[in-house]
Amino acid sequence: MKKLIMLFVLFTLNLSAAGITGTWKATAKTQNGTIKRTFVFNQDGTKLTSKTTSDRWGTSAIQDGKIDGDTLSFTVMVDIEVTTVKISFKGTVQGDVINMTAEFDGRTLEFTAKRATSVSLVVRPDQIHTKT
Repeated sequence: MKKLIMLFVLFTLNLSAAGITGTWKATAKTQNGTIKRTFVFNQDGTKLTSKTTSDRWGTSAIQDGKIDGDTLSFTVMVDIEVTTVKISFKGTVQGDVINMTAEFDGRTLEFTAKRATSVSLVVRPDQIHTKT
């Protein structure tokens, strides 16, 4: 039983240490419909890296990524038609939701991202087997 409790504690600590590392699915509503964007974040302390993929503009690397407490910021370069546009993201993490504002060319978009996967560990007493 003690081993099971220790395993659960280590598992929980590992999840909390990951911060926002993982895949997040985001949407933003525009006059021309909904934009879908997937963010794959890698958090190392206060540094944020990896990539983001849009259903309209392909995949872009996350640059200048920072996270401080529940506040994050980063930029991406996106090729739109014949030009490359720098998009600056700023947001707030609230559990499994990130509310972000994307700014580019004097315009803003409001994205809501949700963690794509979540791990829950539930153990019923009848599932615990110990050797005697």
